[in-house]
Amino acid sequence: MGIAGSSGSVYAQALIQKLKGIEDIEVGVVMSRNALINWEIEIGPFDNSQIPFTIYEPQDFNAPFASGSAQYDTMIVCPCSMGIVGRIATGISNDLMTRAADVILKERRRLILVPRETPYSLIHLRNMTTITEAGGIISPACPSFYSSPANREEIIYTVIDRVLDLAQLDHKTYRWGEED
Repeated sequence: MGIAGSSGSVYAQALIQKLKGIEDIEVGVVMSRNALINWEIEIGPFDNSQIPFTIYEPQDFNAPFASGSAQYDTMIVCPCSMGIVGRIATGISNDLMTRAADVILKERRRLILVPRETPYSLIHLRNMTTITEAGGIISPACPSFYSSPANREEIIYTVIDRVLDLAQLDHKTYRWGEED
């Protein structure tokens, strides 16, 4: 899991909470410096003891997911800044997050990017198109409302639950057409 520096730390926090509840999953986390700044602005002091996964430094190219031989099958960047999107689209692997994304794409595995920025410029759209053509999935942080979310947390989970579906992870969520 990558946490990039765009606004939307609440999405990363919610994703971590959901991943904690999924059995038999190995998660490595890399967080950009700007992500840490945004986390503290939007949520409060960052406490890595609340994250039960290994957190890797942005320049730690010895992290297992920096190599395709480690066989991580999915990478989620949530939230994903347009800077990270641009570097992934152009193959610039100048930190662990972009290297891991490059590995996931070259190995033909699942890369899911959750951009939160708006509006998109033509450059953003072209970069997202390039990533999609390379096999990545762009899943903007656009909440849904058909489940009648009752509060902010439930709205956030409409995005995160969709991301977990895209990652093919088993979890409980509202499903269209199903009874509670």
